[in-house]
Amino acid sequence: MSLALEASGLHKRYRRWLFGGPGQTALRGMELSVPRGTAFGLIGPNGAGKTTFIKCLLGIAWPDSGSVRLLGASPADPAARARVGYLPERLHLPDAWKPPAFLSSVARLKGLDVRPAELVALLERVGLGDAVQRRIGGFSKGMRQRLGLAAALLGSPELLVLDEPTDGVDPLGRVELRRLLEAELERGATLFINSHLLSEIERLCSRIGILSEGRLLREGPLEALCRTEDAWEARFVPGAPEAALMAAGFRAAADGGFLIDAKDAVALNAALERARLLGALLVELRPASRDLEQVLADTLRGSA
Repeated sequence: MSLALEASGLHKRYRRWLFGGPGQTALRGMELSVPRGTAFGLIGPNGAGKTTFIKCLLGIAWPDSGSVRLLGASPADPAARARVGYLPERLHLPDAWKPPAFLSSVARLKGLDVRPAELVALLERVGLGDAVQRRIGGFSKGMRQRLGLAAALLGSPELLVLDEPTDGVDPLGRVELRRLLEAELERGATLFINSHLLSEIERLCSRIGILSEGRLLREGPLEALCRTEDAWEARFVPGAPEAALMAAGFRAAADGGFLIDAKDAVALNAALERARLLGALLVELRPASRDLEQVLADTLRGSA
């Protein structure tokens, strides 16, 4: 399996040089690997170490111990970093410049030869086609995020590292940016996203990591993390006898369906047969699952 990034035994501690004291440990032996071509979401509470990990991944900060591989190379390798597009959490932009000038400067830093028409097309792609001749100082938070994403997309990078990419973007804008990132996945790029907007992570990412106090508590496919063991959600034709179903072992679900616990296929089919005999006609059956917010809360509670 080809990996886009890999971390092994990663430790990082910030020391207090001026006043002494113990300092702060941001990463505690973090282990993580992300396959190429996937969308990976890193979530966790404030201060979990998410941004520190991104900085170590990109060679902005150096771990005290452990190793990091970026597209099969060291983060110190300029050739590897040139294949990465990065949107930082705190984006500082030159207010007096216009968007094409900013993107042109980023392209030069990356060693890219990009024509002015290509820059304009990229701005249109991120929803800034009407702001090409405006100065960045007049941009809203959401517009600045779009411009930062345009800079990250320059050169069609193999890996996109996005720290809070939709921060300040309105709901319709998030839909637009999600479609854009889905197109990047289809192109074959790898997405590594850090965000507090769990609903966006849930819609876009196929793999999730939960980080807390510098430790990766859980990691795996989104579906597996959200799956509720031995529980199924059934939906019946409207008018199903709710009281009788509840007496037969079903529980009401929040969205109008019914939950049933079944340890195997035999138990599940027995429950559905009981429902049929009660006059309830099945129209949908799926594994019961929790949303990502509940998974995060349960994981943090279990680690306390």
